Amino acid sequence: MSSITIASVPRMSREALSAIILNQAASQSAGYAIIDVRDSDHIGGHIHGSMHVPSSTLDYRIPELVRQLKDKDSVIFHCSLSQQRGPSAALRYARERKRLLGIDIQDEGAEVTGAADEIEGTAGSRQKVFILDGGFVQWQEKYGQNEKLTDDYEKDIWEFGY
Repeated sequence: MSSITIASVPRMSREALSAIILNQAASQSAGYAIIDVRDSDHIGGHIHGSMHVPSSTLDYRIPELVRQLKDKDSVIFHCSLSQQRGPSAALRYARERKRLLGIDIQDEGAEVTGAADEIEGTAGSRQKVFILDGGFVQWQEKYGQNEKLTDDYEKDIWEFGY
């Protein structure tokens, strides 16, 4: 059994992720990947630069993601609220990464709430896996209308709450 648990996968605040996106956009280098695991609820917008990988496809997509994202410094997972699908996907990714590459995730129990430099590191063995705290629901509350941070935002969908 793996030593990686949901509790050992740290959360990242929306403020920290927004700083990363804005800083990386300025440098034209994406050392991170954002994985959106929403299913039919993948409507009304998405985080700029995110990759949509529905949770219903994770069984066969996780090994592919591990190989595809191996050079990223950080991989951030989210769903609508980041309470079930996002954390579960992050855990599955971290465990599969450990199984395929023999590499464990970062220090257990850390939480990222500050600026982008808190997660920068060397890709490969030092890749960090995160869960976006609050998921897309909290993201869109603050950044939904910011075109640098959110793509295809539909205000009408979110206007009266999720």
